[in-house]
Amino acid sequence: MTIRLLSVNVATVGSLLVNDTEEGFRRIPSAYDKRAVAGAVQITRTGLTGDEQANRDVHGGIDKAVYAYPVEHYPYWQEQRRMHLQRDDVMPHGAFAENLTIAGLLEDQVWIGDRLQIGEALLEVTEPREPCFKFTIRMGFGKAAKLMLHSGYTGFYLKVLQEGRVAANDAITLIPGPREETVATFNARRRMGRQPDLF
Repeated sequence: MTIRLLSVNVATVGSLLVNDTEEGFRRIPSAYDKRAVAGAVQITRTGLTGDEQANRDVHGGIDKAVYAYPVEHYPYWQEQRRMHLQRDDVMPHGAFAENLTIAGLLEDQVWIGDRLQIGEALLEVTEPREPCFKFTIRMGFGKAAKLMLHSGYTGFYLKVLQEGRVAANDAITLIPGPREETVATFNARRRMGRQPDLF
């Protein structure tokens, strides 16, 4: 199985419009609007050069320095948007605020503690994403975050063990870790703990 890096995506902190007040829209800080960049990008211990996080209590930091999302889940979300919004738009890489859009590595194939060699960088899988309200806002329909948890299509966070440059189309080498829990089983455990809240 070939695992590849399809896209490297970054964003600076901007504003996300939320329509939840009697007066109409309000703006909240967000670096959700990740866009693919050309050429190599430096990955440091705290993330990608040129990328920011608006709320470091939830995103970023050493154990969540980089976020990877499998491209294989994109069709599922495009179908959800068709059903909920009657929209048939194409979602560009970075649509889930991921830094790395990857192919060939799903949540049931990667374990907590596995390492990924990408370009010059060495990264370690730490945990799946737990979506916040900003994901629901960006998807445009109310149950988006719950659907991410229920589907298990969360992607995963990575810690940076070795800094270095990465670029789109880099091959990804999977180096097995202790193999005690997959990202998928971590998701299932988290989902069971929140079962009453999902629907």
